[in-house]
Amino acid sequence: MPSPRKLILVHEPEKACLERLIAAGYPSARALEISSYLAQSTDLAPEFDAIAEACRARGLSFAPVMLDDAAGVLAGEDPEAVLVWTLTDGIAYFRGGAAPALARLGGFDTVGADDSLFALCQDKFRSGAVLGALGLPVPQAGLARDGKWLVEPPASAKGWFVKPNRLGAKIGIWPDSRVADLDHALELSRRVFAAYRDDVVVQPYVAGRNVRASFLGLTPRTGVEALGVAFVDSGGDFQTMADSLALYGETGEAAKATGQYAEPDLVPVADSQPAADARIREIASRLMSGLGLRDVFSIDLRVEPDDTVHLIEFEVCPGLPCFDFRAYCRQQWDLTLAEAMAETAASRLAG
Repeated sequence: MPSPRKLILVHEPEKACLERLIAAGYPSARALEISSYLAQSTDLAPEFDAIAEACRARGLSFAPVMLDDAAGVLAGEDPEAVLVWTLTDGIAYFRGGAAPALARLGGFDTVGADDSLFALCQDKFRSGAVLGALGLPVPQAGLARDGKWLVEPPASAKGWFVKPNRLGAKIGIWPDSRVADLDHALELSRRVFAAYRDDVVVQPYVAGRNVRASFLGLTPRTGVEALGVAFVDSGGDFQTMADSLALYGETGEAAKATGQYAEPDLVPVADSQPAADARIREIASRLMSGLGLRDVFSIDLRVEPDDTVHLIEFEVCPGLPCFDFRAYCRQQWDLTLAEAMAETAASRLAG
């Protein structure tokens, strides 16, 4: 008799990461900042019951599994009946990239890209090189470690933007992450190395508004037409660590309690710049066909007033419980996040 169908969601909790980083010698404040990138595990946990109910309504069960328990849990499951969805990625500070590799080892189908992309997206310098080789409009980059160039950045009349190579995403950490001279960039690399033990990517500064493109394929046949493309207007040129902390997880809850929480505005790009929207969809299509993005992902870009598009990065584990992805599920699919996850899982398990 066939085993009952099941969705297993593998997630790495903030608390487990925080304790591991402190044990590795990180100061508590820095460890808290780093672990905050796992806030989607914290933010989604209160909805596990809703996801389970949405799955039951579609004939499957749901099991959230902490990353450290994943190997043991998967060892007792039937690969023919189980689908694995990895909530958090990571190859350095975080370890979620191990989950799709474990699933592949056990013969389980997964939601999302294969495990090679889980590793690539977490190294901004290497992923930028691959994106450039695919002919995509990603800024060239230099790489610095603790005040020394590993790769010198290209010249830039508008200055440069400095961000960690493996920590989190596109944020600049501090308000002075846009720099006018390369000595300042090297100073930031020393600060990042001292605080987070990471290299920095140094890219020519690109102007424009921030854009988030979100994708969830409710069925395996869903294509780029389902991409949601929106300006993310927060009032600032770029997101800092402080901005990120105020939006998500336990620190985000504290910000809500003190009235300091404010979600950025989401405005469809197609409403004012349809040519840029079309170009972004071309980029997403190229990422799907040439790089292998599928099922669920997000892309961060900058769009200039003349419709010039700059690709900043891609994410294989978009922040599902974040305001922007929830809005995407409502607008594109007319579903809550829990319903959209369950519908996606059911369509994969049925096929």
